[in-house]
Amino acid sequence: MPQHLAWLEGVRHCPSPNYDTRPSDIELLVIHSISLPPGQFGGPFIDQLFTNSLDENVHPYFASIINLRVSAHLLIRRDGEVVQYVPLHKRSWHAGVSNFKGRTKCNDFSIGIELEGCDDVPYTDIQYQKLAEITKILQQVWPSLTQIVGHCDIAPERKTDPGPLFDWGRFKNSIR
Repeated sequence: MPQHLAWLEGVRHCPSPNYDTRPSDIELLVIHSISLPPGQFGGPFIDQLFTNSLDENVHPYFASIINLRVSAHLLIRRDGEVVQYVPLHKRSWHAGVSNFKGRTKCNDFSIGIELEGCDDVPYTDIQYQKLAEITKILQQVWPSLTQIVGHCDIAPERKTDPGPLFDWGRFKNSIR
């Protein structure tokens, strides 16, 4: 991949230290959801989590996640803002213990996109629009990126995101 394609243009860059070298080709897109504190939107906390600068004293929940070293390639906020944390050709630490069709360590061969949201709140129209736009760009750069799943599909014992209110039909129709 050409270096200039590692960072998307026209999005906010917030580099995370939580990534390393990718050992294999990109074949999988994993859709996640995140809200910090849980069920709350906006604020600096997702950026802080992904850059290891979260203050555990700001909210009681943060004490339970303060030692996590996680990231995603991209975040799409509820207002449509797109934030990039990790170069697309690098391995972000988004999937954790995971398995896709018998292959473990999904971080090795996937791109992770977080949607600001939670299981019991519908996603916004602009989030679907931005997710479709980004997915199309990624598939142009990596024709091998043919599989799209939720975090719940690769870690079903641990994760439920992007949740039951994510409209898979709407999303898949928007990228055809």
